[in-house]
Amino acid sequence: MKIAIVYFSKTGNTKKVAEIIAEGANTIENVEVKCMSIEDVDNEFLTEAKTVIFGSPTIAGTYSWQIKQWLDTVKTVKFGGKLGAVFATANYVGGGAEVAELALIAELLVKGMLVYSSGAAEGQPFIHYGPVCIQEGDEGQKARARIFGERIAKKTVELFSELV
Repeated sequence: MKIAIVYFSKTGNTKKVAEIIAEGANTIENVEVKCMSIEDVDNEFLTEAKTVIFGSPTIAGTYSWQIKQWLDTVKTVKFGGKLGAVFATANYVGGGAEVAELALIAELLVKGMLVYSSGAAEGQPFIHYGPVCIQEGDEGQKARARIFGERIAKKTVELFSELV
């Protein structure tokens, strides 16, 4: 079961968080995770992935224009019916990251994706929209990102294992 993590990373922080999420997802049996920058997307893997997690730095209170442009112009992958999830990084606490995640979630819904975050359904830690890490994250934020990856992978297996 393939899970793609697609991100744009301006400083390297978003890439690091993508790798932490991948660590969590890789703890689930029968899951193969691949992190990829929008500048180096593996279209074959992305097409075969049942789940795509998107990550972006927070820029001016929303997700990066690079992710927006990529999502608006990618023609090689059909996202409809795939499970989608999001995460964001920010330079400091003060808002914006949640708005960035909500805007990115809206984009995924328009693409026909099923969106999941685990919310409050899985108990603590609650991950309402997706994890947010300040820069590359403190230990608590990194732990939340790992747990998020694990939860998304579990949901992927739950939703798609009978279809394979």
